[in-house]
Amino acid sequence: MSVENQSVVPEASSHGIVIIGAGLAGWHVIDAIRAKDKDMPITLITADSGDRYHKPMLTMAISQNKSASDLVRATGSKAAEAANVNLLANTQVTDIDASTQQLQLVSALRSDPVYTNYATISYDKLVLAMGAHPIFPQSLPEDLVWHVNHIERFGQLQEKLASGRQHVAIVGAGMVGTEIAEDLLKAGHEVTLIDLNDAPLSQMLPSKATARIAQAVKSQGIDFLGGYQVSDVIRNSDGKLQVSYESVASGADSNIAQSLEPLIVDHVIASTGLTVDDKLPAAAGVEFNRRTGIVVDATTLRTNTSSIYAIGDCMSINGVACRYVAPLRAQAATIADDILGHEHDGYEHKPPMIRLKNKAISVMVTGVPQATGNWQVKTETDDELIMDLLDDNDVVSATVTIKAPVMPKG
Repeated sequence: MSVENQSVVPEASSHGIVIIGAGLAGWHVIDAIRAKDKDMPITLITADSGDRYHKPMLTMAISQNKSASDLVRATGSKAAEAANVNLLANTQVTDIDASTQQLQLVSALRSDPVYTNYATISYDKLVLAMGAHPIFPQSLPEDLVWHVNHIERFGQLQEKLASGRQHVAIVGAGMVGTEIAEDLLKAGHEVTLIDLNDAPLSQMLPSKATARIAQAVKSQGIDFLGGYQVSDVIRNSDGKLQVSYESVASGADSNIAQSLEPLIVDHVIASTGLTVDDKLPAAAGVEFNRRTGIVVDATTLRTNTSSIYAIGDCMSINGVACRYVAPLRAQAATIADDILGHEHDGYEHKPPMIRLKNKAISVMVTGVPQATGNWQVKTETDDELIMDLLDDNDVVSATVTIKAPVMPKG
């Protein structure tokens, strides 16, 4: 049974599997369960419509002129019907009572509190697939700044950018910020990329590697401001955004910082990291780390609270946040087997290969990279740099390979 844009949640609900979150992680769990059990009751709760789409495509879609609707593989209602899932769309979970295994829900379809619909449903097994949400520092007011962590906001930004060449400032030069910068440049926009560090990806890789990335980004025509912090974003009388920023260099001359002219741009995008909301984990008594998210058992993906699992961006394994798409299928298969009582070998976490989706430079990373540590050069030429990160036992824990792009002949 599917419920399309359900506005009234039924008070009585059969027990079964309840999944909170209809991103890639939540739908992967449904796929894995349905591959082995066609009839197990599944309820999917999501604050949006539950549409299925591949989120990594958001950082490449503007230059490809793909709209939000182009990226949707199936609407939530159609996908739920095909998977025999009870979809509670546009619905928030406000509380989890792990002792009674019940959830408190509220429909988000009606803004008037008098008509808001509340309900309680029960679960036998609960999967937390809530994802993570963007961090907005105080200097980046949410009402003036975009993010592209969700297809709805992406679609709204794309509509604004459709009117012609515009100037976009991106705050944060991690993987996502660097990819969006190139995508916007290819779409014909002027791009300024701002980061606290001297080069993109500086929280992940050593300076010898990131210097090459910075050079490639600048060579494209992206204005990269490394070593600067945004202090304020306001809308001026012309309707443009005024971005004030200052140097974060140690011992920076305050007079120099004050003399920096604010940037005047059309849009600001925040790419300053992700965080996991602790409200539901706290309510459920689930072990939680503010930096990395919900703590799970490495082999079963169970939380420390009975009958509750976590998957995807909202969870962490051995103190490391799991915010990549590649492992989701294996994670979902493990959760499905464990929920259904099937024997399984347990999940074995393997850090995925990380690829920067930029044409200006090829960056591939394996293992668990970190900026600091014993990085050793294996190969260093004008066209290629390979470095290994060695642990305390001189065992390779990460490798980065950076190559100049192959230019087309003729």
